[in-house]
Amino acid sequence: MLRPFLRAKIHRAHVTRCDPDYEGSITIDADLLAAGDVLPLEKVEVYNVTRGSRFSTYAIAGKPGGGEIALNGAAAHLGKVGDLVIIAAYALLDREDLPPHRARVVLVDGANRVLEVREQTPFDIPE
Repeated sequence: MLRPFLRAKIHRAHVTRCDPDYEGSITIDADLLAAGDVLPLEKVEVYNVTRGSRFSTYAIAGKPGGGEIALNGAAAHLGKVGDLVIIAAYALLDREDLPPHRARVVLVDGANRVLEVREQTPFDIPE
C-alpha cells in the first residue's frame, strides 16, 4: 500500500510578490528548489502560516539568489506580500521504501536565502 510522506519542505519563507494576472502556480527561487530537490512543474502544497489558507499548485523556478516566492493566478488571492508560507512536496512510498527515505527541510532567513538543510525520517522521534 502506498502512503503519502513528506519529501521536501521550504519552511517559513516570505511571500515577495502576488500576481493574480499570471497564468498560475508559485514561483520559487531556483536555489530554494534545488536545496529541497523540488523540480519545476512538480506539485506542491502551500500552507500560508499568516492567514491559515492552504492550496495545491505547481512550482516554477524563479531567478536564483533573488529569494522570490510569488503567488500567481488564483493563489495570489490567498496571500499577501510578507506572509509566511510553508511549501511542501510529498512522495507515495511503500513500507519497504521507508528505511532509506529522507525528507529535506529547507530553513530560510528573512530574505528567503537558505540557512540550513535538514533531513528527517519517518523514524525520527522528538526529544
